[in-house]
Amino acid sequence: MTQKYDAIIIGAGHNGLVCAFYLARAGLKVRIVERRNIVGGAAVTEEFHPGFRNSVASYTVSLLQPKVIDDMRLVDHGYKVVERPISNFLPQEDGGYLKLGGGLERTQAEFRKFSNHDADVLPEYYDALEGVADVLRDLALKSPPNIGDGIKTLIDGALQGRNLAKLSVSRKRDVLELFTKSARSFLDSWFESEAVKAAFGFDAVVGNYASPDTPGSAYVLLHHVFGEVNGKKGAWGHCIGGMGTITQIMAKVCRDSGVEISLEAPVSRVLVDGGKVCGVRLESGEEIFAPRVIANVGPKILYERMFEEGDIAPEFRRRIKGFKAGSGTFRMNVALSELPRFTCLPEPGEHHQSGIIIAPTLDYMDRAFLDAKSDGWSKKPIVEMLIPSTVDDSLAPEGQHVASLFCQQFAPELPDGRDWDAEEDKAADTIIDTVEAQAPGFRASILGQQILSPKGLERKLGLAGGDIMHGNMSLDQLWSARPVLGNGSYRGPLKGLYMCGAGTHPGGGVTGAPGHNCAHEVMADQSIWGRFRRAG
Repeated sequence: MTQKYDAIIIGAGHNGLVCAFYLARAGLKVRIVERRNIVGGAAVTEEFHPGFRNSVASYTVSLLQPKVIDDMRLVDHGYKVVERPISNFLPQEDGGYLKLGGGLERTQAEFRKFSNHDADVLPEYYDALEGVADVLRDLALKSPPNIGDGIKTLIDGALQGRNLAKLSVSRKRDVLELFTKSARSFLDSWFESEAVKAAFGFDAVVGNYASPDTPGSAYVLLHHVFGEVNGKKGAWGHCIGGMGTITQIMAKVCRDSGVEISLEAPVSRVLVDGGKVCGVRLESGEEIFAPRVIANVGPKILYERMFEEGDIAPEFRRRIKGFKAGSGTFRMNVALSELPRFTCLPEPGEHHQSGIIIAPTLDYMDRAFLDAKSDGWSKKPIVEMLIPSTVDDSLAPEGQHVASLFCQQFAPELPDGRDWDAEEDKAADTIIDTVEAQAPGFRASILGQQILSPKGLERKLGLAGGDIMHGNMSLDQLWSARPVLGNGSYRGPLKGLYMCGAGTHPGGGVTGAPGHNCAHEVMADQSIWGRFRRAG
């Protein structure tokens, strides 16, 4: 006999697991169907070379919501994050380096190597960023007001705008600048040193296939600083065991709450009957029924591949076709016989436990983007290296290491009809050459590697265009307009269809916020008011 559920969730990534947990806790019978043989989506830990394990895609922790951590009791089940001693380390073109983080006074002392002005203005800059980041933190676990919901739209908008309205005029100017300006324009108004601007500007191009000169790129900078680790705002850290530890714990909590999780169960179609979703059909032919289908896949994958032609209105299909996805990300994991020895700082130290950024100036980042647009990838790509085995000896044999290479400005689709499957090794060589130029001997220390081009990220992890954010974090694709204005509160265009992934507010990163918010909207729709509102 075919089993029927209260809700089916497509995809066992972290947001799908979070959503399932809250629904199960509310008493719903939930089943997750996952196409891979492991839970976690982009937050997984796998062995990629004998004896070497690493976080395959998502690789560092900051944005995971404290409420989600507490509600799911992740710490009780072994969740532990080690903070970076400093945030980032940037080798410079003149042979020097810049370290960012480790406390305000220490960062100011570091900045004085480049500019007394930049050191003096740093506290004010942090205050400005933090003031706006607090607004984002307040909005992260709230559903955006949905255009088309009548008076409820006005009420929700007014309630969520209260904290913004309370900001001083100066802070409101900061909000406007961060949401509309390019990263360069914003940083030029604060700092004079190119090294200092690069240290902050790097966040503007992470998962963002754009130049630091692109209008709106300043917001992406802000998106990466509104998290926290162990109660410290803006901090980043490493989860012991890798990112897969988080999602394995989440899966255990879900199963303990009664959630069924089916692996190797790819969905071919969302089933629709009379304008309402009624379940899913797996590629195996099995049909699973439920009055609610919740998609943890990105909007492009969901609406362009999982519905019959006539199930979705042509206007909505057109909007989704215009939804921009493709973060320009190229991901590598490498097994190392030894730590890299940087010419500017060769001995082992705290810099090996930080984010090692090879992108010394905003001009360097701009050239990387322009190269990618014309040639497919940059001759000198943007590379962030993390070496988590320096703080987590469970990832590599004693005395050896694993490194994550998180690289930006690689065209989601190569020009001239070229294919990433034929080109990814060449791109990987360019990345290794870029690191080798700063740390001679790096190439010789590589024992094994895993390569994921944008196409590889889509094939392995279901990320359209290799987009780690499920869609660009541009002003036209944020808040109530993510993914489409009128469907920005986690509800799809069909009754019973919901979205809980990073293609909804507040966007990408391992946050758990979309899963949390979507679950609360599903439960709200079960209320008398919800049923009345959805009936029109």
